[in-house]
Amino acid sequence: MAKIAVIKTGGKQYKVKEGESIKIEKLELEVGARVKFDTLLISDDEANNLEIGKPSLGEKVEAKVVEHGKGKKVTAVKFKNKVRYKRTLGHRQPYTKVEISSIA
Repeated sequence: MAKIAVIKTGGKQYKVKEGESIKIEKLELEVGARVKFDTLLISDDEANNLEIGKPSLGEKVEAKVVEHGKGKKVTAVKFKNKVRYKRTLGHRQPYTKVEISSIA
């Protein structure tokens, strides 16, 4: 069992493992850049040493930016009855895909 951690970035929390790739809210970094997440909330390793931060631990998670992209399209429809009004809106949320390199 690999080391597991819960990090907080972009207003959301993610459960990560070493070597795993995750999609997070967009970061203004270039592809190949290294990023450190220092808001580590929970850490667990092979020996089941569970550490819970109050509110966060002093450890860091390092990751590498793999790619930038946009998520699936989300559509919303505005409709008003009896007045022939209908509008369709669409949105694609930008994301950054990172690969977790180490949990220190």
